[in-house]
Amino acid sequence: MKISYNWLNEFINIPLTPEETGDILTDIGLEVEKIETIESIKGGLQNVLIGQVKSVFKHPDADRLKVTTVDVGKEELFTIVCGASNVAEGQKVIVALPGSILYPSNSDKPIEIKLSKIRGVESQGMICAEDEIGIGSSHEGIMVLEDTAKIGLPAAAYFEILTDSVFEIGLTPNRTDAMSHYGVARDLLAALKFKGLLPADAKLCRHRVNDLNGNEKSPVTVSVEHEDCIRYSGIVLSNISIGESPKWIKDKLKAIGLKSINNVVDITNYVLHETGQPLHAFDLSVVKDKIVVKKGMNDIPFIALDDVSRNLHQDDLMICNAQEAMCIAGVFGGKNSGVSNTTTSIFLESAYFHPVSVRKTAKRIGLSTDASYRFERGIDPNNVLFGLKRAVSLLEEIAGAKIEGSLIDYYPHPIQPKEFSINISRISLLCGIQFEKTEILQILENLEIEATEVNQDVVNVKVPAYRVDVTREADIAEEILRIYGFNNVPIPEKLNTSIIINKGIDKEKIQNHVADFLTANGFFEGMSNSLTKSSYHQHFSTKTIKEEFNVNIINPLSNDLSVLRQSLLFGILEAIHRNQNYGNDRIKLYEFGNIYHHFNGKYQEEMRLTLAISGKKGDESWNSTNDFVNFYTLKGVVESLLLKLGLQNNCLTSASNNDLFADGMSYSFNKKNIVTIGWLTKKIRQQMDIKNEVFIADFNWVNILELTSLSKVRFKELNKFPAVQRDLSLLIDKEITFDEVCIAARKVEKKLLQNIQLFDVYEGNNLPDGKKSYAVRFTLMDETKTLQDKEIESVMKLIQDSICNTLSAQLR
Repeated sequence: MKISYNWLNEFINIPLTPEETGDILTDIGLEVEKIETIESIKGGLQNVLIGQVKSVFKHPDADRLKVTTVDVGKEELFTIVCGASNVAEGQKVIVALPGSILYPSNSDKPIEIKLSKIRGVESQGMICAEDEIGIGSSHEGIMVLEDTAKIGLPAAAYFEILTDSVFEIGLTPNRTDAMSHYGVARDLLAALKFKGLLPADAKLCRHRVNDLNGNEKSPVTVSVEHEDCIRYSGIVLSNISIGESPKWIKDKLKAIGLKSINNVVDITNYVLHETGQPLHAFDLSVVKDKIVVKKGMNDIPFIALDDVSRNLHQDDLMICNAQEAMCIAGVFGGKNSGVSNTTTSIFLESAYFHPVSVRKTAKRIGLSTDASYRFERGIDPNNVLFGLKRAVSLLEEIAGAKIEGSLIDYYPHPIQPKEFSINISRISLLCGIQFEKTEILQILENLEIEATEVNQDVVNVKVPAYRVDVTREADIAEEILRIYGFNNVPIPEKLNTSIIINKGIDKEKIQNHVADFLTANGFFEGMSNSLTKSSYHQHFSTKTIKEEFNVNIINPLSNDLSVLRQSLLFGILEAIHRNQNYGNDRIKLYEFGNIYHHFNGKYQEEMRLTLAISGKKGDESWNSTNDFVNFYTLKGVVESLLLKLGLQNNCLTSASNNDLFADGMSYSFNKKNIVTIGWLTKKIRQQMDIKNEVFIADFNWVNILELTSLSKVRFKELNKFPAVQRDLSLLIDKEITFDEVCIAARKVEKKLLQNIQLFDVYEGNNLPDGKKSYAVRFTLMDETKTLQDKEIESVMKLIQDSICNTLSAQLR
């Protein structure tokens, strides 16, 4: 939300700079994210004055130049060399003095005016043409002003140059009271008064408006047929002259980023941002003599002001005439009922619609406007008439409007202020500081919260309707604290806390250890959104990822954020694609996060860790190869991580059945899957527009934590006795895996067999069809003695027989 510093000063005389004001706004909960300087002419014509030419002489050394003396309101005349043919004595002109910086209309480069010598004559400035100061495009000669122009007046004042500071406020949804300049000024005044920067009796300046009650009946009748229209006010205005808005309105709208349309539309926008009250002007020729506020227009096409046709829903609250819909209440007007250049009479609407109704409609049709932004959060119901009256006053002044008939104000059930009691001692306890009762009462008064009854420690308060977020004692504590200042709360000398001893596993500690390990191995942590595209689950359906498992968002922000993710994979792939587009082809990412499923009528949430690598192993160098990562690069990281967690030695491996992978393998421990690794199918890479192979490891973090708690770290001294290695060359079927060889070997020997290593694989000539050759190294060691040859041969015979009998293997 953009708030103009100059506009705020119309309500209160701010005794601070824009930067200091921004600090106070942030302190009171209206966080200023940025302060932008706005100038209608770049540079603001600083050090540029109105002058009068006192004399003109021909330059002694140049035929086309003239030497002038100019009075700019200072003690001495300025000598200026001028090349314009139209310069003459007695003219009122624009003079840029030395030190000024100009931004010409026909150039992107600024011009700095300096003391200079032109053909031997000193020149103390420049007499300007309109393009040289950026207010026009003409360069036929210098600007000649009217005789009434005052000598020495800054050119910025003469041309009414807008210079303003605009606050970009990150408004939180609860602060509906600050959705306007008046609301921000009201909050700022409370803080300035409490800090002693303004007197205690300082008041907000608010424009006077006329009473709109007329003697004649309104030519338009209003029928409200649904309770979601809580208040509806309006008035008929005739004799409207559609045209351009005055400069002061256009400047204010421009400062906050709005484009001028015409005087009527601009006034409704102006009042919206000044008071926070949305308004809508209907062409009276379309309204005719009746307005109906109702629902139930299901599947009826409606063309809004943006020329887009939308089918209405039965729950959309609509503003209609006797025959058709004219406006989506609180959201957007219709194309055929708005103000046009031929409009001469209007029906001006000011209303209060139920926030939930407006929010649902705006979300349903995917349309957010300045009006819906305010209505769906809750505006001030007691500001409805003031906003209407303020707009009527401006329309009378600027567009020549005349009131026809009396004011319409439908408000059958007025919204009352909220009343409840607060305890002074409990407020102090919540805030962490001992307040005096007078301090609390002063802050409440500054915030327009009325203390209706004050007892010893209890105060009954009445909260105005515009503070929709203040409903209980804790809210009052927050209000007091933000005006008092969070930074003013002292830090306690002593902190009391209760220590809870958790004998279970420290999940965060394990996660941090794993994150440290991965980071140390060159991985970067990713954090993707839990919300994702439903199309991912639709296009890449597998056994575990299906569209019917989706956890759908009822009111999605967009189609790209419509479901909760079923896998961390797609968020990581988006990051890989983004890195690839920025020229980074060395990608190593990991992410911890929850995944979500809707299965058999129940919602499931599960923690996962996903690793991804893609691209080159390292930077190109004269002493290293330019290799790409592969499956075994990731497999090494995964097994190192499992070893760190104490799970690697007893893991079993099997082929992966994950449809997202072209191939891969799974690790299990105690019959529980802990990680699946593999590389993505070509189809997925093409869909995600990723050029290099992508290798993925998906950890079931829930199982990891459970199994890690069972793993014990044991320490023992180094073995004093030597290890022995023996090799076997096996001829086996191609379908048999190395893991099956290990299982067969360990089945007959667990004590002495320390390690099994596959150091050669051969497939090709001189082997029978369907066979392959494994060269396997077995490491044997006894922790109590040196192994003898007979023992070694006996163990190797058992291992050999087990492998041959179990796997139908042969020795080569």
